[in-house]
Amino acid sequence: MKIFTIIVTVIAIALIGYNITQINFDFPFKGQSVVALITIFASLCAIALLQILRLSKKVDQKLKNNN
Repeated sequence: MKIFTIIVTVIAIALIGYNITQINFDFPFKGQSVVALITIFASLCAIALLQILRLSKKVDQKLKNNN
């Protein structure tokens, strides 16, 4: 599971990097820039969810070790 979260996080970071280059900073809310902004936001959400998953697995593992 740890390797999976790392791989998906790296893919999300790569998507963020690519989509930053697609934004037209003169008109960020028109055309393809909107799609790029939505994709950046979705990638950030995916990273946050993966970090929550990783943290919950660590807590679960510590609870199992205490019993």
